[in-house]
Amino acid sequence: MQKKQQKVALVHDYLREYGGAERVLESLHELYPEAPVFTAFVDQKQLGLHWQRFVDWDIRTTWLTKIPGYTLLFSPLRIWAPNYFKALDLSEFDLVISSSNAYFAKAVIVPNGKHVCYCHTPARSLYGYTTMSNWRANPITRVFGTLINHYLRVVDYYVAQKVDFFIANSWETARRITKFYRRDSIIIYPPVHIPAQPPLANDRSYYLYVNRLALAKHPELAVQVCTEQNLPLKVVGSGKMLAGLQAMAGSSIEFCGAVSDEKLNELYAGAKALLYPVEDEDFGIVPVEAMAHGVPVIAHDSGGPRETVLPGRTGVLFSELSAAGLWQAMQQAEKSSFSPLELYKHSQQFSLAQFKKKITEFIAQLT
Repeated sequence: MQKKQQKVALVHDYLREYGGAERVLESLHELYPEAPVFTAFVDQKQLGLHWQRFVDWDIRTTWLTKIPGYTLLFSPLRIWAPNYFKALDLSEFDLVISSSNAYFAKAVIVPNGKHVCYCHTPARSLYGYTTMSNWRANPITRVFGTLINHYLRVVDYYVAQKVDFFIANSWETARRITKFYRRDSIIIYPPVHIPAQPPLANDRSYYLYVNRLALAKHPELAVQVCTEQNLPLKVVGSGKMLAGLQAMAGSSIEFCGAVSDEKLNELYAGAKALLYPVEDEDFGIVPVEAMAHGVPVIAHDSGGPRETVLPGRTGVLFSELSAAGLWQAMQQAEKSSFSPLELYKHSQQFSLAQFKKKITEFIAQLT
C-alpha cells in the first residue's frame, strides 16, 4: 500500500524584511512548494523589491491584520502575538515547521501532527541581548517594555514546551534554547547560496558592510572607522539608522541601500573584506556568504561567527566592540594573506544543498 503523502504547513513570524530567517523560509518552501505559509502579517512596502520572492506563494495571515495600523504597531502588539498564532487552524496538517525568532510563530497548536520549530534564536528582546533599537532609552518604552517582556518570557517558556522538536541554527542558539527553554535541539546551519564556481582573484579595492542598519548590527562602527581612516566602504542594507549614519559618514562611504542578489554578488566580487561588527549574532549568513565569494571576514568575537570564521584562515575576530577594536582587526587583516579558494571551500559546508539534505533526513526520522 502506498504511503500517504504528508500534508505540510510552514509558519513564519512575519514578512516585513528580508534577512537570514526569510532565506531559511525560502529554502523550506523549496522543499515543500505546496505548503501554505502562515504568518502574522505581510508588509509589502517594507519588503520592497524582495516582495517578488514571495508574491506567488499561498500566504495566509492572522487576525492581527484586522487591527488598524498593524504594520506600524506590530512591535507593541507582540504582547498578543502568541494568540495570533494559537488561533490558526492547523488541524489538517501532518507536519508543521515554524520559523521563529521574536514573534511567537512557535506558539501554533498542531493537534493532529508534529510541530518542528526551526529556531533562529529565542527572542533577543526577552533575554537581555541587544536588539534592533535602543528601546530602553525612552523612559516610557523602558517601563512598559520591561513589564511586557517579563510577561512574555513566561509565555515564551510555556509555548516552547508545546513544540515537539527544536532545530537550532547554530550552537550559539542551541545553548540559548537549553538555557531559556530547558529543551534539547539539533543543529542544522541555515542555507547559504554558494556560487557554482570558485571566486576569481579580482582587484578588491573596498570594504563592505552587508546587514540591517540596526543597533545590534553596529554599522556605525564600520562607518566611523572608514570615515576616520578615509577608506572606501560600501554599505548594503536599510534601516532606521540610515539618516544618522549618512550624517556621520565621510566622502569615502557609499550607501547602496537594499540590492538584488545579482548586485550583491558584484559587490562581493570587488570587496577586500567584509566588516561584521555584530554583537552576539545568532548565526550570521552574511559572513559565510562573503567567504563563498572569496572575501575574508572581520567580525566581532561573539555568537555565530565564532563557529564560521577561522581566525587567520578565513578572517579575523576582534574582542573589543568599538571603533578602536574594529580598526585594530582591520590592520591585522591587512597584514594577513587569505586564499579565496580556501574561503570558498570552507563555505561549502553551509550550502543550500547541505541544509536541504539535513532537514530532509531529520523529517524522515519523524515519519
